[in-house]
Amino acid sequence: MSEKISLRNRFIQTILRIDKEMTWYFDSHIHLSDPIYSCDMQFILKEMEYLKIKACCVSMDNENSLQTLELAKKSDLVLPFIGIHPECANDELEQITNMIEENHQSLSGIGEIGLDPTYVNSNEDSKRQIHVFETLLSFAEKFNKPVSIHSRKSLDDIFQIMNSYNTKHALLHWFDGSKKQLQKAMDMGFFVSFGPVMVYANDKQTLLSKTDESKILVETDGPVRFSRCFEMKSGQISFIPSVIFCASKILGKTFDEMTILLENNSKSFLGI
Repeated sequence: MSEKISLRNRFIQTILRIDKEMTWYFDSHIHLSDPIYSCDMQFILKEMEYLKIKACCVSMDNENSLQTLELAKKSDLVLPFIGIHPECANDELEQITNMIEENHQSLSGIGEIGLDPTYVNSNEDSKRQIHVFETLLSFAEKFNKPVSIHSRKSLDDIFQIMNSYNTKHALLHWFDGSKKQLQKAMDMGFFVSFGPVMVYANDKQTLLSKTDESKILVETDGPVRFSRCFEMKSGQISFIPSVIFCASKILGKTFDEMTILLENNSKSFLGI
């Protein structure tokens, strides 16, 4: 009987060791706390566990940030980022800074934050966006947290502002700049992420090929919808292996090599 117990214990230890050594996939930017996912959340969390995917769950505003914190309590695969998206810059800033103060020990990062002229209708709107962005950057630095940055049509302004902040753990999510702007991002030490669009967009594939390999991350930005091979479906975390496979082909790596690279990059971004 003792021999059977010993064999069983050795088997369990072997399984645990293998599981510990297995590579994890990371979705560096997804809105898992968006209402569109709520009815399927139990399935999504099980799917993440089965596929071994961890998700940087970013937020839009105060209410959504609270939902992100609650979701993170359900699974340690959900890495909570809270913040105010530039579209929601008129949200109560003090509430989110208080939330960061109260929860900084359990936060994985600050985001989604940034600038976007699409949501600007006046000079006051622009000033408000900048104020919110800079305030939340200051809190990220105060608590040594990575940031997930929205930079649509505003990369040059982002670069100028970030000259005053630490970019070591800063992600320009869904990078959509020029080759020159990509080089500037690399020079400043930013991470950049690429999503499902890369599977069918030649310009994104070219940008990936010119990115410092140590600064590449992948994302879905769900629930954004994708055309072509994704048939206008909302971004699902299960898309991540397809994005990794595409990236591996572009960079001439095996899938396993790409996965290991991305896991190391993700841990470097997150500071873990």
